[in-house]
Amino acid sequence: MSAEERKGAEANAAEYGKTASFLAIGVGLTGLITYAYFLIASHTLSESDYGQITVLWSAVFITISTLYRPVEQLLSRHVSERLAKGEPLRQDLRVASTIQVGLALFFAVVALVLRGPIQDDLLEGNETLYWVFFGAVLFYAASYFARGFLAGQRTFGLFTALILSESCFRTLFAVLVAIGLLSGQSWVAVGIVAAPSLSLLVVPFAFARRAKKVQAQAPPTAPGSEAEDAAAGPGSEMTMREGGGFAAAVLVIMFSEQAFLNAGPIITRGLQGAAAAGFIFNVLMIARAPLQLFQAVSTSILPHLTTLHTSTAPESEREFHRSVRGVLLGVAAFAAFTGLVVLIAGPQLMGIAFSKKGLEYYDRPGLLLVTLGMGLYLGSVTLNQACLAQGQVRRAAARWIACAAFFILWNFLPIVSNEFRRVEIGFALTAGVLFGLLYLVYRYPHGREEDIPREGSTEELELRLASIDENT
Repeated sequence: MSAEERKGAEANAAEYGKTASFLAIGVGLTGLITYAYFLIASHTLSESDYGQITVLWSAVFITISTLYRPVEQLLSRHVSERLAKGEPLRQDLRVASTIQVGLALFFAVVALVLRGPIQDDLLEGNETLYWVFFGAVLFYAASYFARGFLAGQRTFGLFTALILSESCFRTLFAVLVAIGLLSGQSWVAVGIVAAPSLSLLVVPFAFARRAKKVQAQAPPTAPGSEAEDAAAGPGSEMTMREGGGFAAAVLVIMFSEQAFLNAGPIITRGLQGAAAAGFIFNVLMIARAPLQLFQAVSTSILPHLTTLHTSTAPESEREFHRSVRGVLLGVAAFAAFTGLVVLIAGPQLMGIAFSKKGLEYYDRPGLLLVTLGMGLYLGSVTLNQACLAQGQVRRAAARWIACAAFFILWNFLPIVSNEFRRVEIGFALTAGVLFGLLYLVYRYPHGREEDIPREGSTEELELRLASIDENT
């Protein structure tokens, strides 16, 4: 390795570290501001009205995370790849926007058809909350599209501005209700739909910056022009089949992620009631809270790894694996630190965070099991991003859905008599299995020989070396 190559690799690693740190601060602030929204709402509204707000938020969050993150990941990967190779973005944006619009229309139709059950059963007959739910999910389609585009361009300053502005606009409505300029549950709820719609004011700056950059770098033929599209050749463009396959596979991963985080409380509610579900939900917050902050790393690592995987530089592959190892070591250190804190004062801290009631039930073994599962789960998310960068999305999706099915089945089997311990053991066990399966995909990305696409085909980057029986 020459001195110049080593210097370039170190600069690349330093840039990624700086980006991940910057995003971690941004996501952390976003979390704090979002927490302030619920804190203010809980003190402003009655218990019943506040409870409906939390149900509304949960419904919106689960829906948008499952529906729209696939296109966010699709754009993040492909835009960074195209920019690294100096190829046009027009076709990729066209395919991604078509998929996103299709998903939004699908949601709109289903939500209108099921308006009765959603409004009457989920939202207790509140028409305003239904339309906030409907509008918020539709606006988030544009927000997640913008997130993917910004992440792919690695313009993480604007990315952070987008998510921060969402939290600020949302919380502003709660503040206005608290100080008396507005009043009632409806205005607090409006903040949930105002957040994604008003935050889109950031997006024009991203496209303006991109256009200016294109003009400066390629005056003869701007990227995205018809001339450049033709020069790129038909084999280099993303097809609807390719983009749809990627988005469908990530949709499976997002569904599986929601199953991991929500199946335990939901099944526990059915078996033991709402109070028990609330308890196990609190226990799993040990995994949920770090995952929220870890989004900064997972968002930035995908375009970083994709760029390295696409690069023809001699040291790019080594730097690819070094980056993955670095994040995994960071996850291991964080999990070890959390485990030490849980070992020393876990039950007491849970009692402080979620009231003293039920303190005797927060036992150290259970909390340590969830902490172990948290570390393995964050490691799995890291390996998943590496697999996506390698073009192994379908193989990764097959492992995710298999593990999610196993976790759901485990929670119904009376192998462990204590339902709480069953969820805790199941979470750690399934996270470990998922980590092992994704590690094998990451380390051995070469699928069966008959599944290797022809060199130069449109499937080469997304379906490269994928196995024949992968779920899409």
